[in-house]
Amino acid sequence: MNDSKRTSRRSFIKGALQASAALAAVTQFGCAGPGGRRRAAAGKEPSAAKPTVKRPTTQTAYSKVRVAFIGTGGIGGYHLENAAELGVSCPCYCDVDTSSFAQAAELYPDARQYQDYRKMFDKEHKNIDGVMIGIPDHHHYTATMIAMQLGKHVYTQKPLTHTPWEARQLVAAARKYKVATQMGNQGHAKEGWRLVYEWIHSGALGQIKEVHTWTDRPIWPQGIERPEGEDAVPANLDWDIWLGPAPVRPFKKGVYHRFNWRGWWDFGCGALGDMACHTMDGIFWALDPGYPTAIEPVTLTSMNNETFPKAALIKWEFPAKGARPGFVAYWHDGGLLPTIPPELEAGRRLGTTGNLFLGTQAALLVQGDYGDSPRVIPESKMLELGRPPQLLERSPGHINEWVMAVAGEKPIDYPKSNFDYAGPFTETVLLGNIALRVGRRLEWDGPNMRFTNVPEANEYLTKEYRDGWKV
Repeated sequence: MNDSKRTSRRSFIKGALQASAALAAVTQFGCAGPGGRRRAAAGKEPSAAKPTVKRPTTQTAYSKVRVAFIGTGGIGGYHLENAAELGVSCPCYCDVDTSSFAQAAELYPDARQYQDYRKMFDKEHKNIDGVMIGIPDHHHYTATMIAMQLGKHVYTQKPLTHTPWEARQLVAAARKYKVATQMGNQGHAKEGWRLVYEWIHSGALGQIKEVHTWTDRPIWPQGIERPEGEDAVPANLDWDIWLGPAPVRPFKKGVYHRFNWRGWWDFGCGALGDMACHTMDGIFWALDPGYPTAIEPVTLTSMNNETFPKAALIKWEFPAKGARPGFVAYWHDGGLLPTIPPELEAGRRLGTTGNLFLGTQAALLVQGDYGDSPRVIPESKMLELGRPPQLLERSPGHINEWVMAVAGEKPIDYPKSNFDYAGPFTETVLLGNIALRVGRRLEWDGPNMRFTNVPEANEYLTKEYRDGWKV
């Protein structure tokens, strides 16, 4: 089927109207861990909930594994709880905002506290085996690279990095330092993405020619300019460390910290960077696309140099690889949705987030961000095909994979979203943001890491780092 049938002008206009309505009504949400959300006051990330688990009172197989936490609020609380359940020890942790220390202090009352992870590494590197990193995107590379240079195993939240260049550097570093790595796209350990892989590799869908991914993000402000003025920095926050490698700007209450940084070019990766490493995971795992040949911003709302657009539709073109033919992948955000495929029965909906894999023999609808509920469509075809043959090993858990490798129970490449997988994945995702920024179709020379038709786009492959933050 051609692109005009799958992504028609009419369907885009319909989606744009939905986006406008959604953005007008949206309130801020914070992440309650993979698979769930909890409501927060506008402009604020919810404070970490009290621990729902307690550390084991007796020794476990992982009691000698020493993990430091960089980021203890938001997703950092999820890291803390899961690590505590496994019984790992924690000599120290770090967060720029001391009001986020409560959960870590309750789970690990003897651990030392820091606001600057550089100082923590300087003082504590001999006391830790690995780190779990859950901080704003613009810090991911610096914290992760320092850890690996010190020989520490690393678990870093998605998106792995802030720029494509950083992603490629972390892949090389992980190989050089021979450490266990994992990107925090927790759905990679779930059953759903494995079923997607198995349906595709068993040939049930035929050849995949087109994939659509959509999200309900952004659920934070985008398409806005930088506010004027300056507010007093709270005593609990080290604003200079929060800025880290990014250019200096004044503190404004509720504008960046704790949640809304995701929409700003200097700090986050927008809706695409926030969710594609979850929601596009099945594409990269099942189809093994390699480098794209081109990335195109099909349409987007107004752009500026401060924040990401309110809504966008992006296209990647992937070449044939082995027996797999070439295919195209589309990303829809800001309320935009793909055209409903004819295979989907009347009365069934796409859902607010998900994927459509369009094959020559059948289609696959995946609703949710984590590959949660893949179903061949129509349902009659699902009943005919049944469950695919098992081709992949099942996971003990996403964080478990990493801890098992850190403990030496499994090899260092045992985590399935290790940087050899997550680095190229993140790099390809973030190329979409560069296409948005320049507003042009970009032709990509992956091996040489450059755009060939719009040379000025190459400046966005990396960024400048403030003094004291270069590694």
